[in-house]
Amino acid sequence: MKILITGAKGQVGSELVDQASRRGHDVHGYCSKELDISNSGQVNEKVLQVKPDVIINAAAYTYVDKAETEKELAYAVNSQGSENLATVCKKMNIPLLHISTDYVYDGEKQGPYLESDQAIPTGVYGASKLEGDQKIEQILSKYIILRVSWVFGDYGNNFVKTMLELAEHRNELSIVHDQFGAPTSAKAISRCLLDILENQRFNQPGCPWGIYNFQSDPGVNWYDFAQEIFQQSYRLGIINKQMKLNPIPSSEFPTPVKRPTNSKLDGTKLQLHFGLLPANWKVDLPLTLIHSSHN
Repeated sequence: MKILITGAKGQVGSELVDQASRRGHDVHGYCSKELDISNSGQVNEKVLQVKPDVIINAAAYTYVDKAETEKELAYAVNSQGSENLATVCKKMNIPLLHISTDYVYDGEKQGPYLESDQAIPTGVYGASKLEGDQKIEQILSKYIILRVSWVFGDYGNNFVKTMLELAEHRNELSIVHDQFGAPTSAKAISRCLLDILENQRFNQPGCPWGIYNFQSDPGVNWYDFAQEIFQQSYRLGIINKQMKLNPIPSSEFPTPVKRPTNSKLDGTKLQLHFGLLPANWKVDLPLTLIHSSHN
């Protein structure tokens, strides 16, 4: 299958290019410098040139706090960019697979979020991503929107890499313990999207298009996640000391945008329609730790 991947140098985009190539697909990956999705002219030109069978959009503006002061840029990429891709997909009658986020929810729900739960973003980043989702829904009939949480991976910046960097200079860290969710590896997200793409129901009459939440287990808070990162790193010989971690409330670590108290996602719908089980982030974590320690 000929696949055009946007955001090809990002956390998930890099994995998508690697995995899709290994699976034998004809991959055309473009980073933001090569294809600015907020520019409709560029989008049309590139897509008409490549003539892909499907587009996977891994491009996004993801700076949660900076989005408050870079609102125009966040909406240009996350909303207008999604609209541009959906428009060209409609013109060419091809599907769009699009990565969304747990930040479209307000984080106040007690249990895991379902696709039917109301999206109430609390900041510009979440609002711009939600508007992009909605534009895809309005324009296209053939789309998969995959909402993911707490992404980490071999490429780009993420919590895992930050912890390893801090461990180089510190023996003790204070980590927030009252925000609950689930880390999700870029590897698992890529596997999920490509498994959907290769499913026998994909792009066939009756294909279950729509929004899907991608579940990753087990659910943890940031403190638990940091503990697992350091325990695995110590066992793998990546760090040579036991880190001391102190659990703190979010109030002691203020950020411009309030983080969701709960961002756990329920993947029942994905399992029902495509037979895809939840990811297990603890399985993918060692690979990211080893890769990060070598770079």
